[in-house]
Amino acid sequence: MPKIHLTSFIAAPQDRVFDLNRNLSLHKISMEHFREEIVGGMRSGLMNKEDTVTWKGKHLFKTRFFTSKITEMKPFESFTNKMVKGDFKFFEHQHFFKPVDNGTIVIDIINFETPYGWIGELVNKFYLIPYLEKLIENRNKVIKQYAETDKWRALLSNRR
Repeated sequence: MPKIHLTSFIAAPQDRVFDLNRNLSLHKISMEHFREEIVGGMRSGLMNKEDTVTWKGKHLFKTRFFTSKITEMKPFESFTNKMVKGDFKFFEHQHFFKPVDNGTIVIDIINFETPYGWIGELVNKFYLIPYLEKLIENRNKVIKQYAETDKWRALLSNRR
């Protein structure tokens, strides 16, 4: 089963970075070029444990639907979302947030399995793994832009 492990640094407090990562509006902003939109489940706000959302977007030359559920959450430290329905046989994205003196280390671990046997394995190696890595890196850049400036206030103004 393929595994992607990405680490990034954001010069902002752990709680802000955690909340921006589970903010549906920011997710939509970070995925604009895929024309992602919410078509089911939670429609806005911060996702919590047991919440689900269904996204519709154009990925890999096709309009796709992906339903995900937050299955585990330790506030400000980590959360895990798993695919409930979609094109993968299995998909899990673990998010970890480690405070450091000048910000937060963000660790993304993605485990997934695709159908189609050995052909799927070739697609994973040469296309899907790099595609998902770039997608998460781009998403983290958008989160960083919001977290490190005052932009975050518009998205998290009513938290706590």
